Order: sequence, then structure tokens, then C-alpha cells
Amino acid sequence: MSATVKTPSRVVMCPSCSTKNRVPAVAAGVPRCGNCQNPLPWVVDTSDADFAAVADKSTIPVLVDVWAPWCGPCRMVSPALEQLATELAGKLKLVKVNADEAPAVSRRFEVQAIPTLVLLNHGQTIVKQVGAAPIPALRSWLTDHLPPHEAESAQEDDSSTRSVGP
Repeated sequence: MSATVKTPSRVVMCPSCSTKNRVPAVAAGVPRCGNCQNPLPWVVDTSDADFAAVADKSTIPVLVDVWAPWCGPCRMVSPALEQLATELAGKLKLVKVNADEAPAVSRRFEVQAIPTLVLLNHGQTIVKQVGAAPIPALRSWLTDHLPPHEAESAQEDDSSTRSVGP
């Protein structure tokens, strides 16, 4: 099996300066804007084949969203998770896994219902949540369970990230 990641990069608009940046699925460190150098939201769609490289080997905590396109609650929670990934840019990587296309990931995390959210740090499960929740509950859940360094930074930045417009 090749170590090459097949998951394509994504073009992300910087929340600070609106510059478009290409963000790879796998990188050392944290993706930053080429113009203003601020951290960028890191959202990656992956599969069984690339999951280890994309999620387990990440240098920052990873929120795994196991979802399916036919799942109404999954489609409702997805924008909230992307907003949180933007608020926690540089502190969290959001990895989205389609349960129908990634049965090995679903088995690994013992997914029995979707959406299932799994917070990882260096490939180890920190906490798992099943079901959709409103963004304030998800924000609280994440900041309560992020490793200490990331959680402190998220709480310090919380007031400034909430005031940023759409």
C-alpha cells in the first residue's frame, strides 16, 4: 500500500483577510494564510485509505465527523462543525468521514448511529459523542475536552472569534 494521500487539497478563504489558500489534507504543523499568516480552518474529507495519514498523524487535535449524505441530522450539524473549525483554526482539524464509504473507520470507532463525533489527539480517542447538538453545546463539549494547551487557547480566543462576521 502506498503512503501517498489521495485526498485532494481544498481551497479555503482566510477568515481574516479573505485571501484564497490551497490547504492540503496532510501537512506538518498548521496551515496558515499565505497573505496574513493567520491560521486557516482545516477541514478534510477522507476515506478508509487515507484516514491514518489525515487524522492519526495530525500534529493538532482532530475532530472526526462520521456522517452520511442521507442523514438529516448530519447535514444540520455539518455547518456548525465547519464554523467551529473556523473559530478554532490552528487548534483543531475537522475530518469528515462518510460512514457509507468508510466502513473501517466506522468499525474502529464502533459507530452505531450517526452523526458520531470523535475527538482525537495523536491518534488516541479523547471522547466520543453520538447525535447532533446545537453549536453552543458542541463548542462547550469541544473546549471541555480539547487537550489543555488547545483548550486554554480556544477559551482565550473565544470572544474574538465569535465577533467575526460571516
